[in-house]
Parts: sequence; structure tokens; C-alpha cells
Amino acid sequence: MNIPAELKYTKEHEWVRVEGNTAIIGITAFAQGELGDIVYVEVDTLDEEVTQDQVFGTVEAVKTVSDLFSPLSGTVIELNPELADTPELVNSDPYGAGWMIKLEIKDAGELDGLMDAAAYAELIGA
Repeated sequence: MNIPAELKYTKEHEWVRVEGNTAIIGITAFAQGELGDIVYVEVDTLDEEVTQDQVFGTVEAVKTVSDLFSPLSGTVIELNPELADTPELVNSDPYGAGWMIKLEIKDAGELDGLMDAAAYAELIGA
């Protein structure tokens, strides 16, 4: 199981990469594997402020629709434009081209409550 050490993780299977005051957010390889083939990603919170654990969008797979929870509080400043036409990037490259949103971080202290790679691996039994 691919669990990059430089990322932070949530119990809902989102990952966070911090670049300055921006958090890049997506779902983990474990999550996309459990969901199956991703057919649609919907995020309607662009330019909106979200709080930690608030739903910022949904991901639709062949078998199910799942909510996406924000790992941090902040303002959604960018959506991944590639996912509109190629949502399967979430399956093929969940930690790279399959990212979902960029968030301007409101409270960097919330990062301390997220899991590191070792804790996330333990959560999923990897």
C-alpha cells in the first residue's frame, strides 16, 4: 500500500500536502481502492470557507457516492480542473494528478491533529 511519508492523513482517508499556507487535498490510495472506479468528482465549495471535517464535495464511483471531508479549516481556492474530464486520475494517481482541491489554511495548528503515515498505516491495517 502506497502511503507517502511526507503527507498528513485523516481517519476519513483524505490526505494533505502543505505548501506554504496552502493545503493540497485528495483521497488516499486505500480510499480509491475501496471505492472502485471513480466516475465523477463534484466540488461546489470553490471560493468558500470550510471548517475542519466539513463536507467539501463528493466522489462518485461505479458502486457508490462518498462525501469528501476537509481535513483543515480554510478557503477553497482551487479545484483540480483535470478531474472534470478525467476523474479516473483519482484511481491512477491519487497522490499526484488526482488531487482534488487547494485550500488556503486558516489554522495551521489543526495539522497537529492529523495522522502521519505510520498512524494511517496502522488505521488501515497496512
